[in-house]
Amino acid sequence: MTNIELPAGKKVYFASDNHLGAPTMKESRQRELKFVRWLDTIKSDAGVIFLMGDLFDFWFEYKTVIPKGFTRTLGKLAELSDAGIEIHYFVGNHDLWMNGYFEEELNIPVYHKPQQYSINGASFFIGHGDGLGPDDKGFKRMKKVFTNPLAKWFFKWLHPDIGVRLAKHLSVSNKLISGDDDAKFLGNDKEWLVLYAHRKLEQQHYDHFIFGHRHLPLEIKLNENSKYTNLGDWINYYTYGEFDGKELSLKKFN
Repeated sequence: MTNIELPAGKKVYFASDNHLGAPTMKESRQRELKFVRWLDTIKSDAGVIFLMGDLFDFWFEYKTVIPKGFTRTLGKLAELSDAGIEIHYFVGNHDLWMNGYFEEELNIPVYHKPQQYSINGASFFIGHGDGLGPDDKGFKRMKKVFTNPLAKWFFKWLHPDIGVRLAKHLSVSNKLISGDDDAKFLGNDKEWLVLYAHRKLEQQHYDHFIFGHRHLPLEIKLNENSKYTNLGDWINYYTYGEFDGKELSLKKFN
């Protein structure tokens, strides 16, 4: 478990599921500008920022090429990182093909699996959320295909203009990939990330479980000392998590 001690007056922020580039670069520009404004707003008191996946609707790192666009977001992240703000990135099901660019250019570590943290003595279990729990079977099948070394090898030999265009089309048109297919609350007894959190609590206590992926802002009490939070998205809700060193709250950026 990684230990983080916040300096006095500093906070931890969590955001997920921006899907920049969807449905088109032009249409997502205003959402990108809003996200950059939020990053500007929090930079004065941010000690740590967790980006919880699907920042981009599609991301694939070729050996010498990354997808065109997102200059304002990448520039702002570089600015914050260079200013000494600690940023952590968790890949989602739309941007899982990261391979060193964020680490090398932005000094931002990238995680492909959930991680555990102790922040000011509070324990956190953090991940994007795709493929976890007893359900989400469609994503589990797709993830096996998308992370298969042979499939990635074939895809990287497509010209980027072809590969990126094909991937963007599938991302927007396929509801299973886009996540729109099940973006509705299922109830505490059927939400598979809630069930997953309960199962993890049988093995070890965590004060907070924080996920994205579901595109729903949710705060659910698991027991007297543990809470599940889903961060929502930056498409419909513009919600984010804020931990002040003692309390975790879900907020909306207006």
